[in-house]
This record gives sequence, structure tokens and C-alpha cells, in this order.
Amino acid sequence: MNKREGEGWSRRNAEAAQERDAHANSSSPVIAAFKVFQQELDTRHDKYERLIKISRDVTIESKRSIFLLHRVTNIPDTEGVLNEAESKLDGVRQKIGQIAEELRGEDIYQFHRAFTPGIQEYVEAVTFLHYIRHRSLLSLEEINARLVFMKTDNADPKDSAEAPPSSAHVLTFQVTPADYLLGVADLTGELMRLCIGSVGNGDIDTPFQLSQFLRQIHDGFSYIGNTGPYEVSKKLHTLRQSLGKVEDACYTLRVRGSEIPKHMLADVFCTRTTHMDTEEGVV
Repeated sequence: MNKREGEGWSRRNAEAAQERDAHANSSSPVIAAFKVFQQELDTRHDKYERLIKISRDVTIESKRSIFLLHRVTNIPDTEGVLNEAESKLDGVRQKIGQIAEELRGEDIYQFHRAFTPGIQEYVEAVTFLHYIRHRSLLSLEEINARLVFMKTDNADPKDSAEAPPSSAHVLTFQVTPADYLLGVADLTGELMRLCIGSVGNGDIDTPFQLSQFLRQIHDGFSYIGNTGPYEVSKKLHTLRQSLGKVEDACYTLRVRGSEIPKHMLADVFCTRTTHMDTEEGVV
């Protein structure tokens, strides 16, 4: 068989297969079952993609809130910055309400990978705001308590007076313990940056408070050990780095603070931090 005859044979087979598909018995139980499977998979895939898009919006707005919160070390009106960040996070919570709406009646763990990056970023943002205001760690229960949403099912727009009224229902979103731990682990990096900003402004009290707070977080993660999620153990290295840099800042302030002008402390600290990163292979 030459090449041209082979191509013709393949084409005839393809056309025959298409003809068989076209004349397939649509009432066959097998065909009907597979059509149901196709519809379920398409619906699940579309929901997964929508969750990814919402999670991306949650991540972006949470990062903007974090960047805004870092301004508290540079301006006198800290309460105005905190209120603005709180307003942004209210918008983020509305986005999480959309996630709760998508997950209504679903097993959240089947879609967890789609929205977990945004939830971790949200936990990082709200715990950062809470620490700046109260100098304490926001608990998982307190976070979940603010993720309760009232949703209204709008009735069909009809002029008839007999149209059913709109009904309201309550939706809740529960941050998983793993997402909470991962968000808190990322929080330590923001606290380290807050320490640098405080040193640059001559604030010698905040670094020591941050050092004690980060040590408590580190000790808490140490209790988890290797029994926690794999992603948590991966972030422990970054947590230890952040703690080491804050403790190094406290060392610089305690030992050399009296001999270095306040406006130069941040430069000395950043130089030592860069040196530490180079030795650890970070830079």
C-alpha cells in the first residue's frame, strides 16, 4: 500500500466513524449516562475557573491593603490608614462571599486549590491589620466570625402581584486551619518589613515588640513540627529568616544604638540584612 492509498483508507475510516457517531442511538442508556457525565464535568470545570478568577481578585486587593498598611510607619495619621485598609478588606470579604455562593452545596475540598491562594493572602492582610492595631494575633475563630454573608434570592421580574417575594439565606465561609497557618507564616515577612520601617523612623520600641511576638509564633509552629501540612513546613524557613532579621535589628539597637544616629540605624540594619541573605543563598 502506497502513501496515497494509506491516506485514503484513513480518511474513509474517519468518515465511517463520524457516520456511526451521527447515527448512534441517542436513547441508549450508555450514551445518556455519558452525556450526564459530560454536563457535570463541564459545570464543575466552569465553577473551578470562576473560583480562580475570584481568588485572583481577593489576592490583588489583599496585597493592596498590605502595601497600604506599611505606610503607618511614615505618616502621623495612622488611624486614617487603618480605616482605609479596613474599608478595602470589607470589599475583599464581599469577594469571599462570592466564593461562598459558588461553594453552596458543594464539597469545598474539591475546589480548594482554586481559591486557597486568595484566602491565604486575605488571612495575611487581616492579621497584619489586627497586629498594628492591637499588637496581638487574630485567631481563626475571629476571622471566620466575619465571613458570614446574607444573600438574597431575587424573584423573577414579573408584573404579576402573585410573583413570589425574594428570600434571604445565610452563607458562611470557613477558613481552613491549613490556610490560616499559611497566612500567619506569610505575616511574619510583613512584620519583618514593618520592623525595618520602624527602625528607619527611629522607633526603638517596635522592633523589640516584634521580636517577642515573632518568637511566640515560631514557638507555636515548632509544636506542629512535621505533623502539619507540607506547605507549612516549607514556609518555616522563611519564618526563621524573618525572626533572625528582627532579632538582628534588636541586637544592633541594643549594642550599637547609642553610638549610631537614629537616621542611620536603618542603613546599618539593611546592610547587615543583605549580608545575612547572601550567606544563606537567598540573594
